Amino acid sequence: MSNIRLIYLIEPLANYIPYVPKPTVPIKSSEKLVWTGMVLFIYLIYSQIPLYGIYKTRDADPLHYMRVILASSRGTLSELGISPIITSSFLLGILKATRIISVDSNVKEDKIRFEQTMKFVAIVITFGQAIAYVVGGMYGPVNLIGYFNSILLVAQLVIGGIIIIILDEVLSQKYGLISGISLFVATNICENFFWKCFSPFTITNQRGIEYEGAVIAFFHFLITKKSKYQALSLAFFRQSAPNLSQVLATVLIILLVIYLWTFKIQIKLCNKKMPGASFSQPIKLFYSSTTPVIVMNTFISNIYVFSQILYQKYPSSLFIKLLGTWRNEGGEQEAIGGLAYFLKPPKNFSDFITHPLRSIVYTIIILYVSGFFTQTMVNVTGKGAIDLARGLKHEGFFIEGFKENEESIYKRLERIIPTVSFLSGMLIAALQILADLIGAIGSGTGILLLVSTILEAQENNEGKNKKGLVNVFHEE
Repeated sequence: MSNIRLIYLIEPLANYIPYVPKPTVPIKSSEKLVWTGMVLFIYLIYSQIPLYGIYKTRDADPLHYMRVILASSRGTLSELGISPIITSSFLLGILKATRIISVDSNVKEDKIRFEQTMKFVAIVITFGQAIAYVVGGMYGPVNLIGYFNSILLVAQLVIGGIIIIILDEVLSQKYGLISGISLFVATNICENFFWKCFSPFTITNQRGIEYEGAVIAFFHFLITKKSKYQALSLAFFRQSAPNLSQVLATVLIILLVIYLWTFKIQIKLCNKKMPGASFSQPIKLFYSSTTPVIVMNTFISNIYVFSQILYQKYPSSLFIKLLGTWRNEGGEQEAIGGLAYFLKPPKNFSDFITHPLRSIVYTIIILYVSGFFTQTMVNVTGKGAIDLARGLKHEGFFIEGFKENEESIYKRLERIIPTVSFLSGMLIAALQILADLIGAIGSGTGILLLVSTILEAQENNEGKNKKGLVNVFHEE
C-alpha cells in the first residue's frame, strides 16, 4: 500500500472549504423536521431563480428526461442539481475501494479529511461543469451572450452548485430526517407528478382549449364533450399533454415497487451472550437502494452534455463522432449516432418497436451497467460481504449452523450479497425502462427513490423498537 496519504493533500485548503459541523447533542425529531423543511424551502427557492445572462435559444433540453433524477431545473440556480455530489462520491469511493486513496475508517482524522476531499472534488466538478455548460453553448453562443455575462453565468452556476452541496451536507450531518439527495429527488418527483395531474394552465390546439393537468382535463372533457367516448378517449390517450394513462402507469409502478420492496432474505443469527435468542439480518432485494442507478444516470447525462458540446466544436473528429453525433430537428438537438444515440431511452412502446436495434442495445447496456455499478457501490460504501461479516462478528453474532468465526460468516454472505446486489441493480434499471415504456410520470428510478425514501423512514421509526432485528451498518 502506498504511504502517500492523498487525502491529506487537501489540508492547506481545509479552512477554505465550506463545512457543516455535526451536532454536539442528539437532535429531536421535531427539530429534524424543521431543519428538513428549511433545507427544502431553500432548495425550492433556488429551483425557481432564473440565471441572469442567458441568450434565449430554441434548442431543446438534452437532459430533459434526466432532470427529475438529477434534482435539476434548467436555466435556474439549481441547473447542476446533485450531479457534482454524486460524481464526486462515486469517484472517491472507487479510489478508496481500489486502495489508490488510503483511508482508515477507524481514524477520525482520516474520515474528516476524506469528507473534505470529497467535498473539494465536488466543488471542482461544479466549476468544470459550469464552464462546460457556458462555453459549450448550453445558454447560447458565447459571442452573443458576451464575455461578461458568460463569466457571470459561470459564477451563478458555481454558487448554486456549492449551495446545494452545503444543503446536502446539513441533512447528512444528522440535522435532517433523510439525506439531501433523497429529499431533492423525491421533491422533484412529487412536484412533477402533482403538476402533470393538476396543472390549471391551458393549452390551445386543433381541438380547442384544453387543461394541461390530466385530472382537471378529464373532468373538463366530460363536461364539454357531447360524446363521452370521445371525452374518455382524449382523457386517457391524448398525446399533446399529460393523460390519465400516464397517471395510472405511475400508480402501477409505485404499487410494483411497494410489492418488490417486501422481498428479502432473512439470515438467522445467534449470539453467544444471549443463548436461545433468535436474531436475523435482512438482505433486501433492493439491497443498495437507487444510488448506483442515480450514479449511472449522472454519468450518462455528462456524456450527453459533453458529447453535444464537443460535436458542436469538432463535428469532423472521428472520436467525437463515436461519442455522439447530433442534428437540429425543429429546434431540438437529437442524438443520431455514436454512444449518445444508444444511450437514449425509448420514449414508449411505439418508439421501442420503431428503433429496435437502438432500444435493444440500450436495454442491454443499462441492465448490465446498472448491475455492475450496484455491485461496485455495495463494496465501495462498506456494505459488501466482508464488511457485513466484520460488523456481525464485532457485535458478537454468528450465522446459525456455521462456525463461530468471521471467515465462515464471510463465505456464507459472499454467496448471497454479490448476486443480490447485481440483480438489484438490474431490477431497478428494468423498472426505469418499464416506466419509460408505459409512460409513467417521472422515471422508474425516481419513483423507486421516492417510495424507498418513505418506506425506509417508516422502517427506521418502527425498527428502533423491534426486537430480533440486527443492523450492523451504524453511522457515527
